[in-house]
Amino acid sequence: MKLSLASIAQLADLPVDTLIDARSPAEYAEDHLPGAINLPSLSDAERAEVGTIYVQQDRFKARRIGAALVARNVAAHLEGPLSGKDGSWRPLVYCWRGGQRSGSFASILEQIGWRTTLLDGGYRAYRRLVVNMLYDAELALTPILLDGNTGTAKTRLLELLEAQGVQVIDLEGLANHRGSALGARPGGQPTQKLFEGRLAQRIAALDPARPVVIEAESHKVGTRILPPSLWGAMKSAPSVRVTAPVAARAAYLARAYGDMTGQPDLLKENLDLLRHLRGHETVDRWQQMVDDRDFTALAGELIVQHYDPGYESARARHDLTAPQAVELTALDDAALEAALPRLIDAIGRAAGSNAG
Repeated sequence: MKLSLASIAQLADLPVDTLIDARSPAEYAEDHLPGAINLPSLSDAERAEVGTIYVQQDRFKARRIGAALVARNVAAHLEGPLSGKDGSWRPLVYCWRGGQRSGSFASILEQIGWRTTLLDGGYRAYRRLVVNMLYDAELALTPILLDGNTGTAKTRLLELLEAQGVQVIDLEGLANHRGSALGARPGGQPTQKLFEGRLAQRIAALDPARPVVIEAESHKVGTRILPPSLWGAMKSAPSVRVTAPVAARAAYLARAYGDMTGQPDLLKENLDLLRHLRGHETVDRWQQMVDDRDFTALAGELIVQHYDPGYESARARHDLTAPQAVELTALDDAALEAALPRLIDAIGRAAGSNAG
């Protein structure tokens, strides 16, 4: 049975139990359908070998060798990760174009007796939907930007807002990066295509009739680039700005960047990247603070001398819409939760001004 994807939203309710990406591990690592597991019909080396034979030698020979390799690999999957599946299991299989690799895999599964679905058009059909949403079409969103200088707990506020039923898009979470010069997170960033796929899936799950809160970012989060449809919507969106005292922000950053402060050598390497902006003397002093484990003082200096000037320069360049303002005096969870009614009210006012 073949299934055709008409929209990204359709992925949330597929009539299957398991999505199987039958492409090579390298293809899967670059991007894949949400929730798919990788059971390659050909390894990276095997795919390259068969492709070379197909192009440079003989197509029939390539198909014969490829079929033998696929059968061998599928047998290994049946004896391994699929060995515990009972007769009611419903897999969906896809490859690059929905052609021979997934077709051969699906045929074997069908012969066993499983109700197997083949994705019509394969991964390319899914990717076309992502590109259409994020590059070609105008997004049906009412974005409200959550603005605020570094250390004002915007990411945590997004989590708390979502728990209250407010629609949010956590760009930093999707990109696995805090969006600042020292913002790298463990595990690294997803590829650009994988980031876009995650973003498209999140947008597809939103109600376009309700506002959605997005952290105010530049056009990049780390090295991941915001697609033009979203960036265009964000550039014209109203904003709500949160503020807090420098001391509270410094203490918050020292806690929030615990993964970084726990690796002082890596932190010092990252600070080296700021020498061309802040000078050797300043960075040497910051690195000494790392050695002294004086992370709150370091965060305070970074806020005043690096992050805040960058934010003000960016706001001047982009001429952000006059924001609603929410002042925070503390940034622990109790204080953030207490501020939520004021923040939600400000979001409502910003959405109303945008509608008007």
